[in-house]
Amino acid sequence: MKTGVFVNGRLVGFHENGDRLASSLRKMRRDGELDEQTNVAYNKRTNEVFVNTDEGRPRRPLIVVKAGKSLLTTDMVEKVVKGELHWHDLVKKGVVEWLDAEEEENTYISLHEEDLNEEHTHLEFDPVSILGYASAQIPFPEYNMAPRVLMAAQHTKQSLGLYAANFNLRCDTRGHVLFYPQSPLVRTRVYGALGNEKRASGQNFVVAVLSYHGFNMNDAVVLNKDAIERAMGRSEFFRTYATEERRYPGGQRDHFGIPEEYVQNYLGPEAYTALDEDGVISPDIEVFPNAVMVGKTSPPRFLKEISALDVESEKRRESSLTTRSNENGIVDAVILTESPSGTKFIKVRVRKMNVPEIGDKFASRFGQKGVISLLVPQEDLPFTRDGVTPDLMINPHAIPGRMTAGHLLEMLGGKSACLDCKHKDGTAFSGDTEEDFEEVLRTHGFKPTGQEVLYDGKTGERIYAKIFMGVIYYQRLHHLVSLKLHARSRGPTQMLTHQPTEGRAREGGLRLGEMERDCFIGFGAASLLKERMIDSSDKTVELVCADCGTLGVYDKIKGRRYCPLCDSANIHEVEMSYAFKLLLDEMKSIGIHPQLKLRDRGE
Repeated sequence: MKTGVFVNGRLVGFHENGDRLASSLRKMRRDGELDEQTNVAYNKRTNEVFVNTDEGRPRRPLIVVKAGKSLLTTDMVEKVVKGELHWHDLVKKGVVEWLDAEEEENTYISLHEEDLNEEHTHLEFDPVSILGYASAQIPFPEYNMAPRVLMAAQHTKQSLGLYAANFNLRCDTRGHVLFYPQSPLVRTRVYGALGNEKRASGQNFVVAVLSYHGFNMNDAVVLNKDAIERAMGRSEFFRTYATEERRYPGGQRDHFGIPEEYVQNYLGPEAYTALDEDGVISPDIEVFPNAVMVGKTSPPRFLKEISALDVESEKRRESSLTTRSNENGIVDAVILTESPSGTKFIKVRVRKMNVPEIGDKFASRFGQKGVISLLVPQEDLPFTRDGVTPDLMINPHAIPGRMTAGHLLEMLGGKSACLDCKHKDGTAFSGDTEEDFEEVLRTHGFKPTGQEVLYDGKTGERIYAKIFMGVIYYQRLHHLVSLKLHARSRGPTQMLTHQPTEGRAREGGLRLGEMERDCFIGFGAASLLKERMIDSSDKTVELVCADCGTLGVYDKIKGRRYCPLCDSANIHEVEMSYAFKLLLDEMKSIGIHPQLKLRDRGE
């Protein structure tokens, strides 16, 4: 049976022997006759050959193996080190090739050169190259469950640090900068090769695996209050606001400046007290929610024809740039420039210091995330015989439950790094071992297991249990409770459904979802359910015809209620959700005539 040949997903023909075709195409690629970005895969089960040259394929480099021997010789490696041979030379020679996910299915890859045999087709440069950018920076990933490594990679992206050295010259929409970011004591070779210590995104904490009066149950963590006052985990939040003097059709335009009293929606003289004469705020002024930072007026939304006799001045509306309704801070910088269209353009950057507080989120590099539940003064924390108190206490159940042995190993490695003043290698599959750390601890008079005797800070009594204590790299994540705090009594509603708006930024209502509704029903709290779903949401009173069940209308001029369908005057007021009334209208729009059958409450 002939083999189907596909090029970039399209069937282009058939071949007598698909396996031989795939092998010859690969040889041509290694000899330089085919482009190095071509990938060939043979699917034996479906008897198809796939040739891919299109974009969007993740590819990774591997060393080619022939007859059980690597084509990358020690002479080549020495030339690469001296700079006589380059990466693209190795690719051109066919020593190294880039494989995509599909071609990788036809390979037998060895992790180590000493394990090579006749069946192997490729060799890894380093086992760590299996991992991506974020995962390769996590120490000891082979000791953890895969979902935890994935979670840790996500946390790395969310961590606060020095995201750019010129952050004070940039105008990012939002940005977090950590005070005193530290390089991790236990790091991977990839971390060092990428120079990520120059853009560190965390700090080394002294951590005790210990429960503290039930405050660190589940994922909660207890922090040292004095360490926070010494700027541990402290960060700065930057928000950039922008506004422009836009031009409109008809020659009208916006104007920067302090708005006059007669403009529409004038905010009052006290709202503009922080502005200079040009209507722009100065740096280092504290601003509060809804504070005006740039005064601006705009022409009316809808133009009307102005007659020759109409001498009234142009009506304008207030459209100043204000801070968000739930954010405050200090004006960090004001930038005046021009937009590409030649109009005035102003950016205002506001900064706010964020000190770690109850509700903020921290995470280690093993997916062990936790929310601060308590800040304890240092004198109340347990301490060692040397007087060392932990910066953070994590619940012991977090380790066996999540099976993150790497977390314990990094604590051991961090502790040994503090003692012999050397960074430890946590690279996947090839880093330092537990025995290395134990030897350092033993040499410096510590228990090799990492356990210590602690004394209660409140009573001074010895805690009769061995407490595992070490140093580990923790990251502060950008999920800050101050940026999530949200409450509302009354506020804006949507025009279409008359229900409260959604989201903290729009001063939205707090959602009562299906599960909350089920709880109320199960509890028998029907009145509370009505209050949440109707009274506090989109309650409306509609007129309904008792004869035909159609929605009635009210004629304001004649002062009468009637049914537009049957002209009956037997109209009743019915309380309902506006969303239901909207549903009835939408059904009518597609030709369905809904009818409501009314009866008295007592029936």
